[in-house]
Amino acid sequence: MKAVHFGAGNIGRGFIGEILHKNKFEVTFVDVNQEIIEQLKTEGKYMIGLADESHQQISIDQVTGLNNQLEPEKVLLAMLDVDIITTAIGPNILPLIAPLLAQGIQLREKENIEQTLDIVACENMIGGSSFLKEEIKKHLSDITYLDEWIGFPDAAVDRIVPAQSHEDILYVEVEPFSEWVINKKQMKNPKLVLEGVHYVDDLEPYIERKLFSVNTGHATVAYTGALLGYQTIDEAMEDSLVLAQLKAVLAETGELLVTKWGFDKDEHNKYIEKIIKRFQNKYISDSISRVARTPIRKLGYEERFIRPIREMGTYDIEANHLIAMAGMVLNYKDPADEESQRLQEMLNKQDMKSVIAEITNINDESLLVEMTIDAKRYAKK
Repeated sequence: MKAVHFGAGNIGRGFIGEILHKNKFEVTFVDVNQEIIEQLKTEGKYMIGLADESHQQISIDQVTGLNNQLEPEKVLLAMLDVDIITTAIGPNILPLIAPLLAQGIQLREKENIEQTLDIVACENMIGGSSFLKEEIKKHLSDITYLDEWIGFPDAAVDRIVPAQSHEDILYVEVEPFSEWVINKKQMKNPKLVLEGVHYVDDLEPYIERKLFSVNTGHATVAYTGALLGYQTIDEAMEDSLVLAQLKAVLAETGELLVTKWGFDKDEHNKYIEKIIKRFQNKYISDSISRVARTPIRKLGYEERFIRPIREMGTYDIEANHLIAMAGMVLNYKDPADEESQRLQEMLNKQDMKSVIAEITNINDESLLVEMTIDAKRYAKK
């Protein structure tokens, strides 16, 4: 079997690539990083290392690479003879690959390929595949073939793969834990079942559980740690104040998840404990600047802090610690991060309340006032 995967970065190689390899796929990685692409072509394999006591090394072979900027025609040809297409490139990049994917779908139609194909966006976002589908449709004059033969099942993915640098540019270290969940009701080819992937009828509870627990929690450690002057996640997790804030935030989002989706409370508490242990993994040194980057995006209406805050209001659940986190994010300063700099420029030109309303799209006046008070409190620290 063959797979085309967009995104040859650490997540692509260290997570999606590993699962596809375990399922006996030949994987063509598509990326604009020519150095990595050339190395994939030359070596045809790479190594993954587990960041735990075992330090297990896993060899991933039957791989190659294509540069979608320099070799678009070859990418299109690869899409003709493929069983699945996946992505791990970041939500903001999905619209940029949509034109090429649209061309690939048009070529499959031209070649009369009447074989179902699923395109799965493995991104840190809700409805990533559905979003990608809409972006692709913008570049198609006729969507009949797409609707009949191409599926876009949404997915939830979870694995901590920190930023890293090695002499071997293909080598990547990952945490042992991983979770990949796919909405089977959106699949066009339900017969293709991957070992190591969990298929569900309703993905939304799992996406929200991951987003409101892992993503919200990771960001909580990063921004709280930054406020206290730490440089890495593992350093911050040794501080009792950071740990207390993390537990308080996850207790709030946990109450929402249990109330909204009916997760078993005891089981969810065990899930939270597992997340905390993952963040405490001494074999993973993830920089706070990496986890805390793009603060404007992280304060988006559907993102890891604002969405649970909004939804908790509808269930009369207190969100005091989450609101405090929004205040920390608003005051996060990183000269190397473009969004952080843009956020501070906005705060210099506008009042705090206006900036919060613009970034979060919240129109609840009482909530805006509460968030403004917290944000101003952290601005003084």
